[in-house]
Amino acid sequence: MTDRTDSSGSPLARTVAALQSRALTELAELVAFKSVADPAQFPKSECEAAANWVAGALRADGFQDVALLDTPDGTQSVYGFLPGPAGAPTVLLYAHYDVQPPLDETAWVSPPFELTERDGRWYGRGAADCKGGLIMHLTALRALKEHGGIPVNVKVIVEGSEEQGTGGLERYAEAHPELLAADAIVIGDTGNFRVGLPTVTATLRGMTLVRVQVDALEGNLHSGQFGGAAPDALAALIRILDSLRAEDGSTTVKGLPADATWEGLQYPEEEFRKDAKVLDGVGLIGNGTVADRIWARPAVTVLGIDCPPVIGATPSVHAGARALVSLRVPPGTDAAEATKLLAAHLESAAPWGARVAVEQIGQGQPFRADTGSPAYASMADAMREAYDGQEMQTSGMGGSIPLCNTLAGLYPEAEILLIGLSEPEAQIHAVNESVSPQELERLSLAEALFLQRYAAL
Repeated sequence: MTDRTDSSGSPLARTVAALQSRALTELAELVAFKSVADPAQFPKSECEAAANWVAGALRADGFQDVALLDTPDGTQSVYGFLPGPAGAPTVLLYAHYDVQPPLDETAWVSPPFELTERDGRWYGRGAADCKGGLIMHLTALRALKEHGGIPVNVKVIVEGSEEQGTGGLERYAEAHPELLAADAIVIGDTGNFRVGLPTVTATLRGMTLVRVQVDALEGNLHSGQFGGAAPDALAALIRILDSLRAEDGSTTVKGLPADATWEGLQYPEEEFRKDAKVLDGVGLIGNGTVADRIWARPAVTVLGIDCPPVIGATPSVHAGARALVSLRVPPGTDAAEATKLLAAHLESAAPWGARVAVEQIGQGQPFRADTGSPAYASMADAMREAYDGQEMQTSGMGGSIPLCNTLAGLYPEAEILLIGLSEPEAQIHAVNESVSPQELERLSLAEALFLQRYAAL
């Protein structure tokens, strides 16, 4: 546990610091739920239990109209409303309780669903992405209650399927547009450029997720008897996937622009290599600056391939094979159009006339914030105070939060800010995910200060 408090020693900062022991306890309770929104991997009851925990926490903090929202993708989001002074603006605070699967649990130094304090960080799946984001919101609100009360109307929405990209909350919000209406929206699901550097995220890449199935034979064949003439579906799939990259590793989907540049905060290559844990002697892929590659250009990733494992494999020519392919698309590119281009590319790249079927699994549009809005000025002031005089930075983010575009479309006058706990050391989506308690404390203070300043506009 850190003893850090804001250098100003303000009463609000001291209260936020005193709330950190409660934050640790509650984050441990929340991390314990194996809330992966995929019943094929973990029981649906784990997500339901997490949703009920969130609802209980909101009720305990005085929220009204707390509800478990059954969204069209079969998951639940949690909503609550906390009224502020008459005539005050309304701020929507967002987080999600669903998490990525833990991957190889044996690679975790401590159990993935058991929050563990080690080397000044708290380890556990969802600690930073994004259960810690909910704890950040609650801590900020609790601190304000002890110092004159909460100066705005607060809505909280905690999503149950953000990591799956199945769009349940987006569809629910479209069907109930009055529910999440707000003057300002704080998305607590991004992060600082690095620990100790206050950052808001200005852009998000969108994404499309497709499953590609390749078939070439009615059934597997003996590779000695038929190999050399019979078309191999796995080999065809490998060629198709390889066609998605140029020689330098750049993404090359036919018809999809891939030469945009990033103007703003840059990401030095050596820092990126360290953050990404690139092995010595292994080069980065693509061209242009690192910021160009991860914030301004499309990026394809093969997430998985269905084929026989090495252990137990037989000498066969394969009749069929399939892969899951993700394509991140930058602001300025329509995700639906990118999906069509990706599908057409995969189909046209099939060798030997192999049959290719492409199925869309998920999709989300890219996002660009209006960083010149009054809310951003309020956040800059708040972060400056919370981070001992450091100026707020503006960066991009290669990941996707599909809900952002839905909210921007529903509430075009709302100011949307993206902050959070997912700095590089957090290793979100990887093994040994963790959160910095110092960042949790500072960002909780920053959010509390922001709400005060925003209410005074």
